[in-house]
Amino acid sequence: MSMNELRSITTFVRTAEFGSLSKAAEAQQISPQAASKALGQLEQYLGVRLFHRTTRSMSLTEEGQRFLEAVHPSLVGFQQALSAVRQTKDDLAGPLRIVGPRTVLQSVIGPVMDEYCRLYPEVQPDVQLDDRIGNWVEDRIDVGFRLGNSPQEGLVARRLFPMQLIICAAPSYLRKYGIPQSLYDLSSHRCSAFRRASDGRVVPWRVRVGDSMQDQPVNPSFCTNDEAMELRAVLAGEVIGQLAAPTAAPLIRSGRLVPILLEHMADHYSLFVYYGSRAAQPARVRRFIDLAVERLTECADFVLSSKELVQANSRGAETN
Repeated sequence: MSMNELRSITTFVRTAEFGSLSKAAEAQQISPQAASKALGQLEQYLGVRLFHRTTRSMSLTEEGQRFLEAVHPSLVGFQQALSAVRQTKDDLAGPLRIVGPRTVLQSVIGPVMDEYCRLYPEVQPDVQLDDRIGNWVEDRIDVGFRLGNSPQEGLVARRLFPMQLIICAAPSYLRKYGIPQSLYDLSSHRCSAFRRASDGRVVPWRVRVGDSMQDQPVNPSFCTNDEAMELRAVLAGEVIGQLAAPTAAPLIRSGRLVPILLEHMADHYSLFVYYGSRAAQPARVRRFIDLAVERLTECADFVLSSKELVQANSRGAETN
């Protein structure tokens, strides 16, 4: 049923209830001319007259009475359904489906998620972390996070902050094995690497060389598909790792990790939040998007300044 058909049927029912086309038009907040046109279109479509018309009153024809008895219950049900959907749109309750990459994202959205749950306890978040890119429609996603622009056309993407990929090691590793001075030196060091769960391939490090980015293959002494496991090995002083700033930043600031080869740090990726059109978002989705944008846009917790990196690098060099 089109919205024009719905208006015509609603005009017919209201006219029958009020016995007046002008009152039916007023109840629907449309002009008498529009109401008359809608009713005429319905009669033309059905091929029957629905009302006896005089200059002072309108009364149902026999066909009009039968049509009213048939259509009125359905119209009431339809209007109740529309009202329920509008109410749900404004409710701060119901499911909230969020997706994002397993790597990095836990430390980023964890605090946002905690605050959101405190503010809106009636919402039921369903957070799925997976490095694969799923289908937005089939997976019924409300909000997604991604390194890079949104994976599907028709989605809105908001940039949050640059994703620095920092080569770093524990002070104990550097004391034991020394500090690599170039990418070439990495071949004689113990390095960690991330293995993609989707295809089992070892992911090369992404590094800056001059003004461009390139892949830096490593011969891993330690390999895993879990970021927490890789971080554990780096902190233990067993390997050098390339870690994302949301994971590495607090450990570098506390002195537990030392950033090295700073000229090769990659920062060409950014973290984006993406979602469908704001005009059709339920309130619970809009509130989460607004909170995520407010808390995460250019968040200093997840980005190290050039000064911080240089100072941390110098401190690490002084201890060796």
